[in-house]
Formats: sequence, C-alpha cells, structure tokens
Amino acid sequence: MSVTSSPPAPPVDVLDLGAEHEQVVFCNDPATGLRAIVAIHSTTLGPALGGTRFHPYATTADAVADVLDLSRGMSYKAALAGLDLGGGKAVIIGDPATLKSEALLRAYGRFVESLSGRYLTACDVGTFSEDMDHVARESRHVTGRTVAHGGAGDSSVLTAFGVFRGMIAAAEAAWGTGALEGRVVGVSGVGKVGRHLVGHLVEAGASVVVTDVWDGALDRVRDEHPGVRVAESTEALVASPLDVYAPCALGHALSDEVVDVLSARVVCGAANNQLAHPGVEKTLADRGVVYAPDYCVNAGGLIQVADELEGFSFERAQQRAARIYDTTRAVLELAASDGVPPATAADRLAERRMREVGRLRGIWLP
Repeated sequence: MSVTSSPPAPPVDVLDLGAEHEQVVFCNDPATGLRAIVAIHSTTLGPALGGTRFHPYATTADAVADVLDLSRGMSYKAALAGLDLGGGKAVIIGDPATLKSEALLRAYGRFVESLSGRYLTACDVGTFSEDMDHVARESRHVTGRTVAHGGAGDSSVLTAFGVFRGMIAAAEAAWGTGALEGRVVGVSGVGKVGRHLVGHLVEAGASVVVTDVWDGALDRVRDEHPGVRVAESTEALVASPLDVYAPCALGHALSDEVVDVLSARVVCGAANNQLAHPGVEKTLADRGVVYAPDYCVNAGGLIQVADELEGFSFERAQQRAARIYDTTRAVLELAASDGVPPATAADRLAERRMREVGRLRGIWLP
C-alpha cells in the first residue's frame, strides 16, 4: 500500500508580505514557551504603538499575516486620530488560557525593551491590563497598565465609546439623524469592547441583538441588560432584519456572503480589518450601505493608551475619543464628495497626514 503525501506548504516570505513594513522581529524563548512576532509598519509620525494579541494561530504563516495586517492598520488609525504615533502590533502564538504565565510575559517584555522604544505595546485580544503590568516589569515601553500602576486601565472602555460616537455620525449620513432610539442594532462579539458598546446602545434606546462564540460573554450581557436578544449564530444575526450591524469580534467579518444577505443600512463596529478582501467596500457602497471604516471608529482604545504617555487623564482621553464623531463625519463627507467608498476616503485622509506631517527622515529613532 502506497501513501501519497501532500507537498509541503511554500515558506512564508516575510519581506514580500511585509514590503511596506520597516521592521518585523521574531521573538523566541523556549524556557517559557514564548513565540511572538512584533511588526513595526511605520514610524513616520512617531514611535509605533499597538497592542499584543495572544491567540492560538494554526500556523506561523497565519500569525505573520495577521500581525502585518494589524500593524498596518495601526499606522492608519493613529494618523487618522491625529496622534503623533506610528503603527505596530505584536502577536503571541498560543492559547492564553494554558500558555500565559508571568515568566512568559516578562520574557516578552524583555523583547519589547530590546526595541528601544521604537515599539510601544498595550493590550489586545487575549491580553489584559494586568498582563501589561507584568510586561512593564521588564520594559519601559508599555501602555494600558492597570490604574493601580498608574496606567489607563481597560482600553475597551473608550474603544466602545468611540465606536458609539462613530455610529451616530454614520446614522446621520444614512437617515439624516443620529438618534438610535428604536433602531435594531446587531452586535457580533460581546467581549471586552462589544459588551461596553451594548451598554451605550441600550442607554440610547436601541433594540439590541447579540451573538458570541462564548456563552459566558452572552450570559454576562443578558445579566446586565435583560432586554437584549441573543441570535443563534453570527450567520443568523447578519441575515436578520437590522438597521445597524456592529462586527466586534475578529477580522474579515464583511465577506461577500455576509454582504449579500445583510439588510443593515449602517455597518459600524470595533473589529479590526473587517473587509474580507479588497472590493467589499465598493459592494457595500453600491448597495447603499454606510460603512464607517473600522480603524476610524475603533481608535478610542488607542487614544486612551496613548494618553497614558502624557500622564493619564480619563477626562482628557474621553474628550479626544469623542472627536471620532467629527472624524467619521469628515470621512463620510469626503467619500460623498469624491465619489469613493468611505474606506478609500479614510485611507486618503490618513495618508495625507502621514505625508504632510510625517518626519522626512523616514523612521523614528530614540
């Protein structure tokens, strides 16, 4: 009996995939099980700030693709938010439920410190402020720490607030009023950010429908807001009658299949990299859907942790995050005047700032 094996997958060419990026660093510490990748996309506007995602990627190639996409998005997010920061991101490969430890986080902190401030880290999916406290025991270049350690605390608070402010601007573009009372809003993913967003929506009088892969997240939302309905699945949610769809889980939520069945007039959520592939933004526009670009509306968390670099003031950070409403309006107005999808308009505004304000020397050095 003969066995035919599949040919090995082609190796990942990081230089090709990350052709836009300034630096990609692989971090390996066998003693703690740390396997991480730090990607610095651009330091044109300043040191690169971006969170650390802890996720059980199926392959290293998946982790590389994700960190490159996320770090690029951070450059555009910081530029559009008016911050003097560049874009970076880190991923730790593994299941945080079983692999995360103080030793691993401190080993990761030493790698962050070795970059001499070109990369500033913070929380992301799978990491929390308490984790950043451990990282900060080895590195000075950490934000998003707990309030007890002088940090900004949970950055999901202002991420959700900024998404809510962006949603009001998108609603105005769609219906001529930003009032969400009576609107049916579907929230996919009610973890750290989605849960806070649900609170804002309920307070605004919206009818909220949610879904999540983790029953514990759903139970917590139902306990806090008994009037919230739960859909059977994300597929059922997007196919149901909605006024607003808010993707708040992982990326690539807006696929061709989702857009085909989506009834919502507005898409505005916290997830990064929502467009599954280039061209989806045009399909949304052709169908009359007002899409609030993800990196425009979810910048509240970045604004919150960036404020920590000045000596954190929640009130100051919240005032800055409130301006996401104005930024979203500017993006949607440019999209209308230029006859392009909002995602294209957001890119143009971000690239303009990087070009006009960015340092001529190209990269930031401490």
